[in-house]
Amino acid sequence: MGDLRDIRSAASVRRADAHGGPPGPGTPFGPAAPAELVLEARPAAARAARHWVMRTVADAGVHGASNQVIELLAGEVVANAVVHGPANGEIRVRVVVLGGEVSVFVSDESTARPLVQHAQPTDPGGRGMSLVAALSTAWGVEQRGPGGKTVWFSVSPDVG
Repeated sequence: MGDLRDIRSAASVRRADAHGGPPGPGTPFGPAAPAELVLEARPAAARAARHWVMRTVADAGVHGASNQVIELLAGEVVANAVVHGPANGEIRVRVVVLGGEVSVFVSDESTARPLVQHAQPTDPGGRGMSLVAALSTAWGVEQRGPGGKTVWFSVSPDVG
């Protein structure tokens, strides 16, 4: 299904976040080191990513509604990568918990930028990025040249 790679000891992880995500100082939740999951772009990838993100964030001490929102948004972004990226391409999901924020980065091999659509109630899809825009603290897209892009979002969980 996916290859789980624990990259917590990698030198590149100890640097400031290379994706320009919004984490700030302080760490009210668990470890600040990122974790990464590598998946093949197949229909089951979104489900696998959702469950992995949910467990990773829970292990960092984020529970309840915040965990569920992060899980939902991660699934939506990975589903977009599966649908709009190359068939059987590689998808990388990275979670960073730092400074009171949880950031999720989803990299794929497509250069197509996701769009926030305003789907009609009867439309079968088109709501994923609208959910990301509405429920995240911040989100963005970083082009990686011809190698694809990274879509990221951050959520500031309730401390409690």
